[in-house]
Amino acid sequence: MKKAVTAKTSSTTKMDGASPSRLIDGRIKELGDWRGEMLGRIRGLIRQADPDVVEEWKWRGVPVWEHDGIICTGETYKAVVKLTFAKGAALDDPAGLFNSSLDGNVRRAIDIREGENINEKALKALVRAAIDLNASKARKKPAKRSA
Repeated sequence: MKKAVTAKTSSTTKMDGASPSRLIDGRIKELGDWRGEMLGRIRGLIRQADPDVVEEWKWRGVPVWEHDGIICTGETYKAVVKLTFAKGAALDDPAGLFNSSLDGNVRRAIDIREGENINEKALKALVRAAIDLNASKARKKPAKRSA
């Protein structure tokens, strides 16, 4: 069974020996442009919103933040940094941060382009709401009954 990895104690390693947090560090550095700066800034805001967030590295190189399930992913493309919330369709977004993947029944995303500002307070509130939703779903899971 795989151990959880927290942002503070990235102890579990992937096949190449690097922890998910170090792999995310590497991605930020490797980008070397506004996308790396933005991914690093977003990561910091997520950590501020939840100091106990678990960082993972999935799907061949996608930073993932989890707490009782996936909160969001941080993908980087040529023109955008995309922050995809796994259960975004179920979250209230009073600040209107979601601007991508709006037609789906589950996910919602925020595409951030070069030069755009982030509403930090609203993003942290969205992260906390995703955590609360994950926690409520975790509490509702029925206990396994022995046969």
